[in-house]
Amino acid sequence: MLIVAMMGIMLGLACVLALASPWPWLAPMVIGALAVVAFLYRRPGWGLLGLVVLVPLEGLFKELAFSPAKFLGASLIGILLMQLLLRQLPEGRARSNLWPLLLLFLLWVGLSFLFSSNHPASLGNLRELLIGMTLFGIVLLVGRDLPLLPLCRLLVVSVAATCLIALFSARHQVQGRAVGLLQDANYFALLITVAMPLAVLLAMRARHWLTRLLWLGLGVVLMAGMTRTDSRSGLVVLLLALLVGLWHHRARLARIRPRHLGFIMLGAALLVPLGLMSVPDDYVERIKSLSILRSGVNAHQDASLGRRASYLLVGGEMIREDPVFGGGPGTFALRYATTGYAKAFSDSSDSLDIYRRAHNTYLEIFAEMGIPAGLLFLALLLMGWRNFERARRAWLDRGERELADLVVHLGLAFFSMTLFLLFLSVPNHKLLWLLLGLSWVLRQQAESGGPAEVRSA
Repeated sequence: MLIVAMMGIMLGLACVLALASPWPWLAPMVIGALAVVAFLYRRPGWGLLGLVVLVPLEGLFKELAFSPAKFLGASLIGILLMQLLLRQLPEGRARSNLWPLLLLFLLWVGLSFLFSSNHPASLGNLRELLIGMTLFGIVLLVGRDLPLLPLCRLLVVSVAATCLIALFSARHQVQGRAVGLLQDANYFALLITVAMPLAVLLAMRARHWLTRLLWLGLGVVLMAGMTRTDSRSGLVVLLLALLVGLWHHRARLARIRPRHLGFIMLGAALLVPLGLMSVPDDYVERIKSLSILRSGVNAHQDASLGRRASYLLVGGEMIREDPVFGGGPGTFALRYATTGYAKAFSDSSDSLDIYRRAHNTYLEIFAEMGIPAGLLFLALLLMGWRNFERARRAWLDRGERELADLVVHLGLAFFSMTLFLLFLSVPNHKLLWLLLGLSWVLRQQAESGGPAEVRSA
């Protein structure tokens, strides 16, 4: 009754404020928003699903000051805090073996902020990092109620939908490279590499051939989207994730008999040439350009590789100048803009183009926050990998092969994310912190026998 009374008071106040504002047409929308909050109070896991779906669609709401993702995030935080205060959520849910490393990392980031060479830039960077980290806490609290297969389905469908948009709309391409609803082709490629292992899982678990065909079709759409991003790093990450996945499924590969080889060779003879024909020539040339790495990077032959080499040089200088606390969160772009590399590798006359991030999360953390913070961040990710592996082993020991497969493919999504951090500066990415929190939830469920929510996922 107390909650109902509080929600009634909130509804009345919100409607009065909306009517008194310059936008009285918002008043009817308040009722709908409150209905969503009431639903999330009973099913907070679905709010987390909504946040996952909105990650590839963020570009649709970039003009809004208060986007749906912000509304869902703020609502979930408020709801979970209220449920903890009212003891409607067990406090033990917030426990995790990741907290010691995470708190030490945050402590060192705070110290780096105190010694920062530019506090306004550091404050903005720190705010973005903390916003991303809120997903970690939310997952710990509601992850046990999270339907995992719907999570995989929704993420694959939302990313594939943006791939279709990018493939058929020139508006969602930048210099011929697909960006989806985002602003950078490599950020888009990151989402594709995370979604691909989940699409493969859904195709493997499909019970009906039409459903399997659907997920295979979406996997093809994801691959087509990857080729249109022209992302070399995305292709490398996909191939490495494929090798890890094949290792896990090696027992299934052993079931292949000589009589199956004819069908496999026929399928390869049809699909491989078709796939090669569908790959844009520009993408093929970009992949071939990786061969110059054998003889060293030549900026005249490949400006992109030259630019990345310059990031390493500038980052190395920052680490040598202050190996303990770094230059301060968010200061790499400011430092890079003062070097000759910034103007030499600028793609346009826009003055803002010289302010470039490191395009390597690990390098950026080591340079901006110091070597201790970088090592703690690496240890945090390694602990996440270990959690996924422990969960996989626990399910296999119980003979739960399907649940082990589910854990492995979610772990492959996390593996792809951590590899892609070598090519992008996204320490605040929502999917990174979501999957990191999920690693502990899955391990705890596997070692305790698994609740009903996981078995019915």
